[in-house]
Amino acid sequence: MDARLNLLGNPVAAKFLRHIISADKAVSDSTLPAATQELVKIRASQINGCGFCLDMHTKEAAHAGETSVRLNLIATWREATVFTDAERAALELTEQGTRIADAAGGVTDEAWADAAKHYDEDQLAALVSLIALINAFNRVNVVVQQPAGDYQIGQFG
Repeated sequence: MDARLNLLGNPVAAKFLRHIISADKAVSDSTLPAATQELVKIRASQINGCGFCLDMHTKEAAHAGETSVRLNLIATWREATVFTDAERAALELTEQGTRIADAAGGVTDEAWADAAKHYDEDQLAALVSLIALINAFNRVNVVVQQPAGDYQIGQFG
């Protein structure tokens, strides 16, 4: 299976990706816990059906020490006992922020208040930015049908 478009070989797509990767650095350099960042990326990618991002972020999370139990339970985080209250708040915000079109009012005040109990303003800014970024990456990869399965740890630096 080949992608519809070579994202790194096309100058416009490559330039766009360089810019959003640069924005991602602001999030990865933040104080939002790295494990939470990976959980958010994986959950949004599950919702959006982005195989490429799921391949990448599950492998990166496992490499960073995330357990297979937690990785396997992300989609069912509400029923799983392996996530902290802070992680649950981040996952709820991720789901609501990813499914904006499905909710008449967007993200609920309750979801925001719960996240704000666990994260400071800089971490909330990083969390909101991360949700937007992973959704952008998901959409690019889903639209071009980027194949999944061959990602290597650290492939993009």
